[in-house]
Amino acid sequence: MRHVIFLPGLAMAALTFVVMFVMYYRRIAQMKRDRIHPQAVATSAQSAQKLTDSSAADNFRNLFELPVLFYFALVMAALTDQATPVTLGLAWLFVIARIAHSAIHCTYNKVMHRFRAFLLGALALIALWGSLGYGVLIGHAA
Repeated sequence: MRHVIFLPGLAMAALTFVVMFVMYYRRIAQMKRDRIHPQAVATSAQSAQKLTDSSAADNFRNLFELPVLFYFALVMAALTDQATPVTLGLAWLFVIARIAHSAIHCTYNKVMHRFRAFLLGALALIALWGSLGYGVLIGHAA
């Protein structure tokens, strides 16, 4: 039953793909609308100058920062037989917070709202790692 710990990881992967599609939809739409040649945005510096809506691209990059620790935590939970209701709950809390963060970031982008969602996710991730670390230290690991 420890495979259920990977369901939040699948949800995070799905979120990443959704944001990727939103990013490309917006970029292609702006490039067509403003007649921007693809070679004109070949570098990140050029993209920053030409593409005005970067919120989805910024969020896409964010999905490769803290979530890296999240994905590894899921693997560690599975490998050490710590796929418990606590770790699963913390993992889902992280996912819910990241969905909220992405929704805010890719829509109205109010920084304090986005920060609260980020903070909730970060605290869930810290608690998840604390729980896993404690389990390993006291020998509950397989």
